[in-house]
Amino acid sequence: MLNLVFLTNSWLSSFNQPGLCITVAVLLHYFLLAAFTWMCLESVQFYLSLVKVFNVYVPKYILKCCIAGWGMPAIVITIVLIINKDFYGNGSHSESNPFSNFCWIQENIVFYISVVAYVFLIFLTNTAMFITVLLQIHSMKSRTQKRSRFWKR
Repeated sequence: MLNLVFLTNSWLSSFNQPGLCITVAVLLHYFLLAAFTWMCLESVQFYLSLVKVFNVYVPKYILKCCIAGWGMPAIVITIVLIINKDFYGNGSHSESNPFSNFCWIQENIVFYISVVAYVFLIFLTNTAMFITVLLQIHSMKSRTQKRSRFWKR
């Protein structure tokens, strides 16, 4: 959906309908955040699978992942819309090239908080999960090598 909205964004913004442009910008923002949220959930799954191998049963795990994966971006979008729906709009008003228009976030501060900070937090979470998994794999490898040396003796 992110790709579909992104590819049709310029065409839809050429109709010069503010409501349509706000809707397209909101959808683009939502699907972008949802893609990153699901990437974060994948790293959590990676952590649970490789580090917390045993006793990891989480009741209704898929439901909880779906609520987090689709709900967290919805909360961010809702907050932005409650503050001011005009944060979304048409980025360019060039008459010579109507397809240079693009519906997106108009305020830099809102962009940095609702996109850049959000993605940065997910990047930090993914990095922490990755390092934890690497350390776990390294410790398992060294334990296996110690056991192997012991049995060879």
